[in-house]
Amino acid sequence: MPDNPFDMHLRPGKLPPDLLKTFLSGLITAEKRVLLGPNVGEDSAFISFGSSTLIAKSDPITFATDRIGWYAIQVNANDIAASGGTPKWFLSTLLLPEDEKVSNIKDIFEQMREAADELGVTIIGGHTEITTGLSRPIIAGTMLGEAAPSETVKTSSAEPGDDVILTSGIAIEGTAILARESKTELLAAGVSEDEIKKAANLLNVPGISIVKPAQVAMSTGQVTAMHDPTEGGLAGAMDELARASGTGVTIDDDQVLIFDETKTICEALFIEPWGLIASGSLIITAHPNGSQKVIRALTQAGIEANVIGKITDFKKGMQIIKKGKLQPLPKFERDEIARYFETLNS
Repeated sequence: MPDNPFDMHLRPGKLPPDLLKTFLSGLITAEKRVLLGPNVGEDSAFISFGSSTLIAKSDPITFATDRIGWYAIQVNANDIAASGGTPKWFLSTLLLPEDEKVSNIKDIFEQMREAADELGVTIIGGHTEITTGLSRPIIAGTMLGEAAPSETVKTSSAEPGDDVILTSGIAIEGTAILARESKTELLAAGVSEDEIKKAANLLNVPGISIVKPAQVAMSTGQVTAMHDPTEGGLAGAMDELARASGTGVTIDDDQVLIFDETKTICEALFIEPWGLIASGSLIITAHPNGSQKVIRALTQAGIEANVIGKITDFKKGMQIIKKGKLQPLPKFERDEIARYFETLNS
């Protein structure tokens, strides 16, 4: 970040974490019922309601256009689940471009209803309007959930010595979005119709919901922290976890699953899967004597999971073991999908 960050000109994607931290530092609240407020790396906010904790999260859908109503509920529910809660209530702000077809708006509402039914979520309100200056619909969602105070879990609770567990493969969401949004470019790059179809279907199998994996992991009583990798991919999510918990991380590249469909799509479009939006996987940390219990429970529930690394001391920084050699974990200024779409449209 430059000496004066306010001179920066920003590009599409998340705010740089150091810049975001600067802005969030001015939002510290002394309100006693706010148990967890805004912080880089935390998935949700916690508010005390005595015998229960309200868990709240807001997240927009900005990369996908296909099934955005369904996406909005799924990704917001993920953050509630990654915080130990049960997603319950959803509000949406739907911004639509001028001259949008009414049938498209109807589809978005039907997509939200479909996802809400899948997860047992109730849609309780929001706002919808036609907005000048937009080229496509944008939806920002807010999910509310709840948990017993003893059941909430923070990203910042990871500790040196913990095992890092990853469910499923990385970049599932990014793979599916690219298959659905960039079919023409993939065909031109030599990817077959069948391969594109398989990649697009990752949205459904294994899917982008981590509600069930989070609930199964929490049921073991062995979880120290969880984090939902989204924009920024696995590399960004590990950086967020380390920032929140004040630790370092060492990841074994050989233990990180990348689906063949993801490899095909990323190779065709010159994209690095480690930096690609990654809903569908869940990062879990647990003490070494409890991590196998978490993995057994997930496996018995039909969820693929394995230990991919360790939480280390802050001084060791962010590292990856690749081909037997220890090197810095890859960093991405922004999500690979944001970089790709900007290049495509330039």
